[in-house]
Amino acid sequence: MSARTDAPTRFPYLRQDVAASLVVFLVALPLCVGVAVASGVPAELGLVTGIVGGLVTGLLPGSSLQVSGPAAGLTVLVFGAVDAYGLPALGVIVLATGLVQLALGALRLGRWFRAISLAVVEGMLAGIGLVLIAGQLYAAAGQQAPASGVDKITGLPGAALDAAGSTAALTSLALGAGTVAVLVLWKRLPGPARAVPGALAAVALATAATSLLGLSVASVEVSGLLAAVQPPGADAFGELASPAVLGTIAAFALIASAESLFSAAAVDRLHTGPRTEYDKELVAQGAGNTVCGLLGALPMTAVIVRSSANVAAGARTKASRVLHGVWLLLFAALLPSVLALIPLPALAGLLIHAGWKLIPFRGLAVLWRGHRGEALILVVTAVSIVAVNMFEGVLIGLALSVAKTAWQTSHLRLDVVDKGAGPVQAHLSGNATFLRLPKLLESLEALPPDRPVELDLSGLHHLDHACRTALENWAERHGASGTATVKVTEPAGAG
Repeated sequence: MSARTDAPTRFPYLRQDVAASLVVFLVALPLCVGVAVASGVPAELGLVTGIVGGLVTGLLPGSSLQVSGPAAGLTVLVFGAVDAYGLPALGVIVLATGLVQLALGALRLGRWFRAISLAVVEGMLAGIGLVLIAGQLYAAAGQQAPASGVDKITGLPGAALDAAGSTAALTSLALGAGTVAVLVLWKRLPGPARAVPGALAAVALATAATSLLGLSVASVEVSGLLAAVQPPGADAFGELASPAVLGTIAAFALIASAESLFSAAAVDRLHTGPRTEYDKELVAQGAGNTVCGLLGALPMTAVIVRSSANVAAGARTKASRVLHGVWLLLFAALLPSVLALIPLPALAGLLIHAGWKLIPFRGLAVLWRGHRGEALILVVTAVSIVAVNMFEGVLIGLALSVAKTAWQTSHLRLDVVDKGAGPVQAHLSGNATFLRLPKLLESLEALPPDRPVELDLSGLHHLDHACRTALENWAERHGASGTATVKVTEPAGAG
């Protein structure tokens, strides 16, 4: 009797979690394949990362309902790494990324990723989205995309002219455009139809159209799961001696961690269950990336599309995300040949749509109305990523964010009272830092040179060394004639 009553108690939400896991599997399947193809690696490696995201990261504590796997946000970075260092080096880079994340989580630094300016994160995603869209437009036309982000964008007019004169390219573009149209319109269909994930429906319809109409377009190349999994060899670890590779690892770790933890914060707003433990979630992501690196697969992050689908489908525990990994494993093991039927223009359309969603058009408009400095940081970060590269673009955005914060917190006010007789009274309040020094000295030097000055610094909360030295030099110069003196009232506890 006890066995019958214990089972429902131990797994009270099994039915909801199984149903949700199937939905997440159907959402994840085309995205895993599409991200892998766009990253320049075998399609099966995208499935491997999705499987690890479910079976490894999914089992670990952190965030109970968010789902991890290969993400469109890392596509540009992965493609660049594979192009520069080769596929064997990818496993080493991802492995090192996972170890960095494990260390950051163990040092309890996960929560500090939440301190990264939202404008920088959104600018990062916007830059990724722009490069992703531009690159996949070439793929949709069956053309080879240029290497750099700027060349991808500036080369589009020429690519369009080339495509216009080719029936094969126009056919391929039409299939990609049809995929995007299905993705955009799918949410407007009646409720029963929307039970099928839009990404799966779009790719399935494109595959069916290619087969039924006999379209001559490129399709996914399949080598088999075991053939695709290539653990990094000893030679690949030699790449770690390269400063460029170390910079790539730092970029992977920064971007994957920030995207995962911001996704966790977003998913927490979608449900009322347990909140994310950020340090543990960073450890979970690190463990997943470590395993992905050992298998030579793509890096993973938490993915908001799959996570929100998981919550919307009624998931209640982490069992749903673990089971979605099981379904991906079964598909990769039993039905890999199905991947060969998927046309590449359909995957390009899928990623063009994903890239468009990475660009925060509405958020940028809101920022511009209320916080133009933040909007500027977002735009500069995005443009820097397109013009330079991912890592340096993010660093530029972070530097701008820090500079803006320093400027805003360095409020300094000078009130001057001159009664016409007696000393001039000058009262400073706020934070006296080097950022305000030019204007401060200009104001002080405009005071009457032949009158004594009482400089009151008691209203300062902070007085840095540069300002203190400058004020001392000004006071010495002002009283050099012997006819005017400066009396200074020191700030209370200023450092």
